[in-house]
Amino acid sequence: MSSKIRVNRAPVLTMWAAVVAERLGFDWKEALSLGRAVAGLNAYSKGVRLGLFQRTPEAEQERLEAARSGQVLRIELLHRAVPAVQTPDGVRALSKDRPIDPGGVERYLRGKFGEGFAEAKRAMERLARSKPPDDLTRVAYLLYEKFRPAIAAGARGWGAQGDLDLAAIATLADEK
Repeated sequence: MSSKIRVNRAPVLTMWAAVVAERLGFDWKEALSLGRAVAGLNAYSKGVRLGLFQRTPEAEQERLEAARSGQVLRIELLHRAVPAVQTPDGVRALSKDRPIDPGGVERYLRGKFGEGFAEAKRAMERLARSKPPDDLTRVAYLLYEKFRPAIAAGARGWGAQGDLDLAAIATLADEK
């Protein structure tokens, strides 16, 4: 297998956030749900910044009402406050007030990474294990910025693919 995988940033961030969440104590299904939410929050934030999306007062009001109800947890992951709920199957992040299905997230990641899925996951797991959990919480997003695929800035880079270099991830894991 090549040490580079051609992929866009969203699945890379989704997998990295899931791997970090698992390292921090969530089970893999919980972690997949949280990882997808982190990538979604990141994409939304970037879309607003680029003028591709607009915040609506109605959506903000719904979010505030859900938070006031006390039913929504806020889980800090990669410097994002991820809304989540406790379900009979464990913690699930929310997207538009609905729990995110971890099975769908895993299918999405396997489709985007193709044959490189297992190798990319192993490389990210090794990087996550190279840091104590308290340090990882603090530096996880900075690490992502160091290994994420390079793409064009601004709207030109929206959805564009780049090379995820697994050797670069290994190098970060080896740094002390």
